[in-house]
Amino acid sequence: MVGQMKSFLFLFIFLVLSKTVVSGRKPSKSQPKPCKNFVLYYHDIMFGVDDVQNATSAAITSPPGLGNFKFGKLVIFDDPMTIDKNFKSEPVARAQGFYFYDMKNDYNAWFAYTLVFNSTQHKGTLNIMGADLMMVKSRDLSVVGGTGDFFMSRGIVTFETDTFEGAKYFRVKMDIKLYDCY
Repeated sequence: MVGQMKSFLFLFIFLVLSKTVVSGRKPSKSQPKPCKNFVLYYHDIMFGVDDVQNATSAAITSPPGLGNFKFGKLVIFDDPMTIDKNFKSEPVARAQGFYFYDMKNDYNAWFAYTLVFNSTQHKGTLNIMGADLMMVKSRDLSVVGGTGDFFMSRGIVTFETDTFEGAKYFRVKMDIKLYDCY
């Protein structure tokens, strides 16, 4: 009888503690509304031997023999950001940073970059980083800070590949939602 009582007491305490830990915070029933939301298009033209004038990115490393998914390749970029899909449109910002391929069994890259705004509409920067799971239609990266019009901003950037022409050119639609705006 005492053994059963100890087992019951132990089970009761375990359930109470696990319930407290699991439900320590109730999930929000609705997503918060962003304080700023806009869409930009990221255009990347990879450097090749014949396009020095047009290239906006260059592979710095490209290790041979590490699989079929560019694992280990590091790319530095200074890419134009436009408000429409046209590469020749006036850029509203520049995306400056790097990405590297970090998965051996599928295409996946990790980005770290700054959007540098210097237009009549916005001045300042947004810092963005995170994993780009390329085979997924829509993926989120984190906005981890900013300056100027985006001072200390936090939020999410949703990537969607809009056009892909091999390693030579790709365009990504970036839906930027800021939740901390000052």
